[in-house]
Amino acid sequence: MSPLDESEEVRLLASSEERQKAFEDIVNQYSEQLYWKIRSIVLTHDDADDVLQNTLLKAWKGLDNFQGKSQLSTWLYRIAINESLAFLRCKRSEVIAGVEAEMHIASELLADEYFDGDKGQAVLQEAIATLPDVQRMVFTLHYFDEMKYSDMSDLLGTSIGALKASYHIAVEKITAIMKRYE
Repeated sequence: MSPLDESEEVRLLASSEERQKAFEDIVNQYSEQLYWKIRSIVLTHDDADDVLQNTLLKAWKGLDNFQGKSQLSTWLYRIAINESLAFLRCKRSEVIAGVEAEMHIASELLADEYFDGDKGQAVLQEAIATLPDVQRMVFTLHYFDEMKYSDMSDLLGTSIGALKASYHIAVEKITAIMKRYE
């Protein structure tokens, strides 16, 4: 599939006759990228699937609010990240009393039939799962996606300094956890 001409897609989205087809093209183009971004935040396949569906539904319902001031992909990523964080907040409030939410998330990841990593990857993912939501998101965007802080700042609406601080703290926490398993 060739990449979409974003300006053409935005034009088609504004047309009531062509909106559905244009949105189908966008879903086909961005679903996999959105899935993996969501999965890096919520960790498990089933949860990522659910959040992806919510993200696409919210995007469809919010098309009239998309003004084209940012790229379509940025708008979709912002919805995906917000939906992922909302999902985690909801999930944490449902966790059984006496079990730390982060460790509950990590144990779900290790039990996920779609997780195919080795022990080192499992320990890394478990360490990442213990991070607060914002630190986890900043870490995954910078470490795995190699996103620049300036792009992250635009996406998340946060200062570059705050993002660098969050990343630094996240690295320190992950390093400390990883050292326990050496």
